[in-house]
Amino acid sequence: MSTSLLYLVKRTELAVRARLEEVLKPAGITALQYTALTVLERHDGISAAQLARDSFVTAQSMADMVRALECRDLIRREPNPVNRRERLIQLTDAGRRLLADYAEPARRLEERMVGQLSAEEAGAFRAALNEAWRSLS
Repeated sequence: MSTSLLYLVKRTELAVRARLEEVLKPAGITALQYTALTVLERHDGISAAQLARDSFVTAQSMADMVRALECRDLIRREPNPVNRRERLIQLTDAGRRLLADYAEPARRLEERMVGQLSAEEAGAFRAALNEAWRSLS
């Protein structure tokens, strides 16, 4: 009997997170914080609720994470001009520098993950993961 795909995906996710935590240790941030920063890099100026959804964490976890990242001056919160009760989260220059500093190590980690695959297999793997996500979303 073959191993469950759900198990294989989770095992891979945990391995990626552990290796990413090792890479990010000198920066003093977690893999989840790094993920949130990369979301902001692509979609700067979003709400905490949207950031939580896009970073795969709960709203409560995101509230704690926002406080921690704000204390490190990696992000800032500014009033939403459309909704005064909401604050939008943006990367600071320090946050952008951190992402720039860790772009290459993160790229190398991704290369390590697919290093035994051909370029075509890696592309198919990426496509399959995207399709699996779309099917469940």
